[in-house]
Amino acid sequence: MPPISAVPGLPALGWDDGWAAALEALGDPSVFPARVSRVDRGICTVMTGAAEIRVATERAVEVAVGDWVGMASPLPSAGGARARIAAILPRRMVLRRQADARGGPLQVLAANVDTVMLCDALGGNLSLRHLERFLALAWQSGATPVVVITKCDNVAPAMAAEVLEVITAVADEARVLVVSSTSGEGIAELAPWLVPGRTVALLGLSGAGKSTLVNVLAGAQVLATRAVRSDGSGRHTTTHRQLVVLPGGGIVIDTPGMRALSVSAAREGVEHAFGDVAIMARDCRYADCSHSGEPGCALQAALRNGHLARDRMESWLKLRAVSPSSALETARRQVSERKQRKAAKIADRRAARTWTGRSSAS
Repeated sequence: MPPISAVPGLPALGWDDGWAAALEALGDPSVFPARVSRVDRGICTVMTGAAEIRVATERAVEVAVGDWVGMASPLPSAGGARARIAAILPRRMVLRRQADARGGPLQVLAANVDTVMLCDALGGNLSLRHLERFLALAWQSGATPVVVITKCDNVAPAMAAEVLEVITAVADEARVLVVSSTSGEGIAELAPWLVPGRTVALLGLSGAGKSTLVNVLAGAQVLATRAVRSDGSGRHTTTHRQLVVLPGGGIVIDTPGMRALSVSAAREGVEHAFGDVAIMARDCRYADCSHSGEPGCALQAALRNGHLARDRMESWLKLRAVSPSSALETARRQVSERKQRKAAKIADRRAARTWTGRSSAS
């Protein structure tokens, strides 16, 4: 397998005519494009297509891995100053989560993602309820979810087939694949999503084998890995989100394992993840049916005839109850985006004042 290029060109990072138009709309020909490949506290790494550089991030400006940004070169008289992020280009698809259901701020896990691979391990802490939440977040982002069951070499083939059947029923429209990073089984089936210029984000619990999978796809030890504990729970190896360009041209974003996972800001994603249940519910006699015993409830009928599992219906009802309306979600997002634009403008004015002051002094 060919080595990974340390400095991939812009097309390999996903750059296209749409992004070029967004950059041109900034109206500043001196600004050049870059993609954020890693974010640490107060600083991030960006790939420009010619170099990989570290830049400081402005306070209150939320930069995420996968963002396309406009970079401003340092002023000639800045004396050792670094290039800075002048603007974040409008995001196409965003993978967000809320750490809890208490109404805290949304956290951007990855931006401009085409596919979300939801990873879980056979023989580990496999949970259908966790999978439903991950699916809701993936559908909410606008990206295509794919469920990847890892470590199939840990169990007998008959057990792997049984788990696959159960998960396929829960995944509904999402494709489900079974792979082993150790034996290579099923890895080739990931190829349709790992194509040049397309971005895949890996999401899942700690110990799901995400970092090991990235290393296998990259053909190199690009991410650190650790063994899973004897009780099957994972160890937190990945502590930051990181973008990796694969030899074949695909782009992968690895994310830290998550246990706390709220879908309180993913109402549309919840409905999509439970599409089978939502379709059944349309046949209820009353539009405001609570599905708890009213006459003519289609879901209660589906429970009786075995077409619907009780725990899946209860999970749907629970997640719907904690999801706010789409209007509230949109309003919160608009407020957040306004704050980001305001912070970016303040940073620009501050930089302009600094430049004016230096020019006057000289």
